[in-house]
Amino acid sequence: MPRFAANLTMLFNEVPFLDRFERAAKAGFKAVEFLFPYDFPAEEIKARLDANGQELVLHNLPAGDWAGGERGIACLPGREKEFRDGIGRAIEYASALGVPQLNCLAGKAPAGVSSAELKHTLVENLRCAAKGLQVHGLKLLIEPINTYDIPGFFVSRTDQALAILDEVGADNAFVQYDIYHAQRTEGELAVTMQKHLARIGHIQLADNPGRNEPGSGEINYEFLFKHIDRIGYTGWIGCEYKPAAQTELGLGWRQRLAS
Repeated sequence: MPRFAANLTMLFNEVPFLDRFERAAKAGFKAVEFLFPYDFPAEEIKARLDANGQELVLHNLPAGDWAGGERGIACLPGREKEFRDGIGRAIEYASALGVPQLNCLAGKAPAGVSSAELKHTLVENLRCAAKGLQVHGLKLLIEPINTYDIPGFFVSRTDQALAILDEVGADNAFVQYDIYHAQRTEGELAVTMQKHLARIGHIQLADNPGRNEPGSGEINYEFLFKHIDRIGYTGWIGCEYKPAAQTELGLGWRQRLAS
């Protein structure tokens, strides 16, 4: 049976962030993930994890001015120092929180910069990140994101992410496979996950359309959960969806579709 981690950026977000750990635990989640920890002292987050008997399975590297609309800076020429400073900050949090992997958001392609230059910048930054993370026993992930939700996002397909990782050449670098983003961009969910399982470090989910809970849209999650088990994926699956109502009211999908 799949193991589900609550994405605290998306779930239980009617309460302050640090209160979401307890809500997730009461809802049966033994693991959590979220976008960024950097607005809070690591010791405060660690205390909430420990108090609720949870493990943290994922957070992201710093991603620029999120409130201002940036969605990562790894592909942006001229921002290399900021990106590389962020690696050190992320490792400090990861070491304190016990998280095994960090996700890198590539960012949106700016006007007037060639794809070749963006790719070169991204590859060099990922090489630096992978090297730094490897010293601490951490995995680096890169996530393709659909360009309907984030127009201009530089890495939008699984094959593109894999080609970039081939150039990076780091054995601790993997794809973060988000079922929702993949459905919107390319489909072929079951075949893609089976074909590239060895290179997928983490899976996330939401249904489509609407990015709500599984069972609310077109994706056959009952089949897909069985398939994920069958092909041998043993990691956590992050629940990165927008609850259609209060999170707890929509959690019946776990028993209905994944048992």
